[in-house]
Amino acid sequence: MAITSLTWKTKALLNRLGIGSGGEAKSFREEQEKEKAFDYRDRGIRTVPLDRIVGSVGRYHDFDTKFRLKNHVPHDKFEAIMKAMKQGKPLRPVELYQIKDEYFVVDGNHRIAAAKELGYSDISARIVELIPTEDSLENVLYRQRAHFSDQTALPYAIELTELGQYGHLLNQISKHRTFLEEEKGGAVSFEQAALDWYKTIYLPLVGIIQKGRLNEPFPKRTMADLYAYISFHQWNEGLSREYGLGINKLISSDMEAFRRKMAKKGDEEYPDMHREMTAFVLMHVAAKREHRIMEKLFALDEVREIHSVHGDVDMIVKIVLTRDLLSSDAEVIGQFVHNEIRQRVMRSFLLFQVSRAGHFKALRTGDTSPLPVLPPLRVGSQGVPHSITP
Repeated sequence: MAITSLTWKTKALLNRLGIGSGGEAKSFREEQEKEKAFDYRDRGIRTVPLDRIVGSVGRYHDFDTKFRLKNHVPHDKFEAIMKAMKQGKPLRPVELYQIKDEYFVVDGNHRIAAAKELGYSDISARIVELIPTEDSLENVLYRQRAHFSDQTALPYAIELTELGQYGHLLNQISKHRTFLEEEKGGAVSFEQAALDWYKTIYLPLVGIIQKGRLNEPFPKRTMADLYAYISFHQWNEGLSREYGLGINKLISSDMEAFRRKMAKKGDEEYPDMHREMTAFVLMHVAAKREHRIMEKLFALDEVREIHSVHGDVDMIVKIVLTRDLLSSDAEVIGQFVHNEIRQRVMRSFLLFQVSRAGHFKALRTGDTSPLPVLPPLRVGSQGVPHSITP
């Protein structure tokens, strides 16, 4: 405890002396002039990350780039606010101007400095947003985002990176509003429709995108970008796209049908991005090795049954695997055969024959139903499948 107190006092002393601090906070007037941000919107009270507060309207000379008080500024008020915060006393929200993703203090400089000193991550603030008027691509997109925020009043950020996409989202919300009014038999405000759209349509589809890993090939795109692309082609244009077996079944061709389908899913099962698949591995084994190989196979969690047979095949192994919706059956089976059976169980086998038992058919352990006759795939010594004639 004494060490912690000494560390804080030392840090505070260094801050007061100006040691370790450099530069000064950003000037709001300079940023406003640079961005030509004169049109404003009242955004009300929101929670703001402290690391986004970078400057001040009138006192930027008194704070460094980390919003710490400089040594020439009296610290009495700062220390009083620090004491109040430590005691948990409620303080009124600070007042901020916002230009793009940065915030500038109108009132509450000491409260913000104290919050940062105490390690807070965010602070409650009343926001007035200044909209840039320069016609750069970045600013045009920003104004479209601001217009979307004005229309929907959503307390959540939806970040798109392409021009015109916010219009598609507003069109969806408008259609959803009409649907809700018909369903409820009464008036529904645009803001109410937007919030319902966000919770029952936007978030479920974003959840599918995330769990299906559809965003991985597009590192520079946001989840909102992929939502806009998929939903526009699926619901506005009626154009089918292949997003992976199983994902196509989850995304209905109609927006409201998708909403109804998602509403029926419980929290634990939605969205289900994995499926069980059953496969059979047909193996030739050397004489007198059968029992030892069976022991090793049964040690694998995926192995459900093993049958000894006569004829061209010595052993049939029934396995149940789990795959995500972007992987193919052949890919998952091939990896399991190579990594688990070939590498862990037997390295000197003569031949594998792998037969698929249908899409996503979950079979219980101990199922004694007759094994179906299936068209085989042969996996050669390198684990690369190719078709053969039975």
